[in-house]
Amino acid sequence: MPQAIAATVAEPSRDGTESPGSPQAPGSDFAPLLKTVREQGLLERRTGWYTAGIAVNLVALGAVIAGMVLLGDTWWNLLLALPLAIFWTRTAFYGHDAGHAQITAGRKAGRVVGLVHANLLLGMNEAWWNDKHVRHHANPNHVDKDPDVGVGALVWTQKQAAQREGFARWLTRNQARLFFPMLLLEGIALKIYGFQFLRRQPVRERALSGLLLVGHLALYAALLLSVMSPGKALVFALLHHALFGLHLGMAFAPNHKGMEMPDPDGDRWGHLQRQVLTSRNVRGAFLTDWFLGGLNYQIEHHLFPSMPRPHLRLAQPLVKAHCASIGMPYAETGIVESYRQALRHMHEVGEPLR
Repeated sequence: MPQAIAATVAEPSRDGTESPGSPQAPGSDFAPLLKTVREQGLLERRTGWYTAGIAVNLVALGAVIAGMVLLGDTWWNLLLALPLAIFWTRTAFYGHDAGHAQITAGRKAGRVVGLVHANLLLGMNEAWWNDKHVRHHANPNHVDKDPDVGVGALVWTQKQAAQREGFARWLTRNQARLFFPMLLLEGIALKIYGFQFLRRQPVRERALSGLLLVGHLALYAALLLSVMSPGKALVFALLHHALFGLHLGMAFAPNHKGMEMPDPDGDRWGHLQRQVLTSRNVRGAFLTDWFLGGLNYQIEHHLFPSMPRPHLRLAQPLVKAHCASIGMPYAETGIVESYRQALRHMHEVGEPLR
């Protein structure tokens, strides 16, 4: 599977430039911004930063597991489901960055990092995630091309809503109020999607991915059952995956929901317009950056998908100034307001059904 998320034909390459044959010409609105970002070294990798961060995260995971073992067969162990979910989400962020070729220059090394963090530590198929994420980055919020706004448990346009029947119709009518509760199921859903995707992978990749996914399940079950009784282990697993899904969903939810959605029959947007108008940044200090894994700089991340996470905040003033100079809107809001806008969009989509 491709490791550089936006390196598809006629779409942005690993450093955010356009591939040959793309309508985004060298003299476009994006070219001066790209030149400035390159000159400031913001596309250079921060392998040391990632190495230290990954090491700290692994130590934190180990500390939580040690705490579970020390507590033993007691309901108090449920308290550790929260920190384990938090550090699992950090693990997912590193897997995400590996898929974007942010961590290593070599694709093989990047895939190893992705396989360890996604398949082995989380039980989430990195090949499934990369396939889905490639298409999302290439055409964000495009109803025909972005799988994140395709018809699923939730829908994102009133045209999609009008086609719903039965239980799905009821779900769409109430999707705004059900959104956060539904995120509690996302941790388990990610595992299911990963196993389903195995049959779409080449045989050799399928064998490796499947082995790691099964290995994750075996290690996870062995840990819980060696520490707790089966009943407590089941409750812990359900609570842990619910909190993990909620945290991960809360990190991704503010990014695009309620933003511009390109007209499938309209003019083709250039890279700058396609990525800026469909994305929303979330303001905040260190805690916001940490909680959202740097995805709160969503505009910068979409413009420069291979830019290391710690450089996104440094690129933000450059991007904002460039957008202001050419009169392009730049969406930025607080974290609570970002959720409110996303929920309002989901509520409006279901309005005709009410």
